[in-house]
Amino acid sequence: QRQLVESGGGLVQPGGSLRLSCAASGFRGNFYSVGWFRQAPGQEREGIACISMSDAGQYYPGPGKGRFTISRDNAKPTVYLQMNNLQPDDTARYFCAAEEGDLPLYYYCAGNMYNWGQGTQVTVSS
Repeated sequence: QRQLVESGGGLVQPGGSLRLSCAASGFRGNFYSVGWFRQAPGQEREGIACISMSDAGQYYPGPGKGRFTISRDNAKPTVYLQMNNLQPDDTARYFCAAEEGDLPLYYYCAGNMYNWGQGTQVTVSS
């Protein structure tokens, strides 16, 4: 059974940093991609970053580009999202998602993933 569990969210002041973790289980070897997404109340879900577990290729659709970095540890296996210089607009529930296959990362980062975690809340406020 495939499972994704997020952790690391919380309350942070503007300009602060957080590192989110997504622990994956039940996937076939390293032949899958993982993405981070977020959704604020009343807003559409948006892709933040995606990574290939096989070759560590990365894709950043736009939100957080230059401030957020995705990485992976295949030994665990866990995917991280390092978020720096957080701003109130970054307040949202953050989800990780995963999909097996080797389609382009921009396709997966558009939300075309079947397996989703429950999310972790990130609140940026002074």
